[in-house]
Amino acid sequence: MATGFYWDERSMWHGGGNYAGMFPVGGQVQPMTAGGLPESPESKRRMKNLMEMTGLLATLQVQSAAPATRADMERVHPAAYLDAFKEKSDAGGGELGLRTPFGPGGFEMAALSAGLAKEALFAVLDGRLDNAYAMSRPPGHHCLPDWPNGFCLMANIAIAIEAARAEGRAARFAVLDWDVHHGNGTEAIFYERDDVLTVSIHQENNYPVDTGAFADRGRGKGEGFNLNIPLPPGAGHKVYLAAMDRIALPAIRAFGPDVLIIACGFDAAINDPLGRMLCTQATFRAMTKQVMALADEVCDGKLLMVHEGGYSEAYVPFCGHAVIQEMAGSSIDAPDPHGPVFAKRQPTAVYDAFALGIVADMARQLGLAP
Repeated sequence: MATGFYWDERSMWHGGGNYAGMFPVGGQVQPMTAGGLPESPESKRRMKNLMEMTGLLATLQVQSAAPATRADMERVHPAAYLDAFKEKSDAGGGELGLRTPFGPGGFEMAALSAGLAKEALFAVLDGRLDNAYAMSRPPGHHCLPDWPNGFCLMANIAIAIEAARAEGRAARFAVLDWDVHHGNGTEAIFYERDDVLTVSIHQENNYPVDTGAFADRGRGKGEGFNLNIPLPPGAGHKVYLAAMDRIALPAIRAFGPDVLIIACGFDAAINDPLGRMLCTQATFRAMTKQVMALADEVCDGKLLMVHEGGYSEAYVPFCGHAVIQEMAGSSIDAPDPHGPVFAKRQPTAVYDAFALGIVADMARQLGLAP
């Protein structure tokens, strides 16, 4: 099995400026000794480093890619937005939307991030790789066509999809987003389309607080081709796997995509600072097995994962290692150092029953089998 890992150190040099968590420094917000903006390079770089230390990285096809072209970008983003972004980037950086700070060269780094996703998708669709992981940074799933937000400056997955469509490499795409935050940008871009199925499993009312409702199913030709699965805070391993089995996977199976793309955020992990879920390394490993089996069933195994969020520098590497280990069919393991403790911190049986009831009710409303 050939698994690609798309990575470029240049994308790790994207910087968000002087933040303290989610707040710009100034006034009564004191600068932090360490850290700053949660979307830092370290969780991603440490994930790559862990794979290098275990030997897993050496079994992958590691490569970079060319940045997305202006034509690639303009299939998703208006020229006026791209011009404003480029101008501010050349002038030293700033912010164009909500929580999207960037420094000098931010435009070029965002273009590279989208280019990694694009080239990884092309390699999977062309059969050069069985599957691939794009370590795209900055992330992309919150970015609207003309308004960036939530650390996302360009819509990486959407840019990759539109490039593949333009070249006739595929016609039907399914995007499953398991980042803890709603994939509002991807949803908005394809909301009136029937050739792209968008599915988002997320913590209800986390970010953005006004999107991600179960009732939002698409519009016009896209009616029924958008699916949100909002879960209550505190949902853990059992609930996530149930949401996959009961709702997400049946929806993708019925759609029958040419390729399955995962917006792979690790911020549903139990100790993430920007989420309140209880997923563990075992959760991400199990979900990876689920989507690999589904891809084998519906699209000849064509599977791409594109990195989104995940802000625990200590834990993201172990979750990411498990995902890529499964994708590569490797025996090289990095055992979860927190596994026994995090297993004990899963929801109580009473809470599991409550959250599983919510999943069952959503499945019932969709007419899916109990």
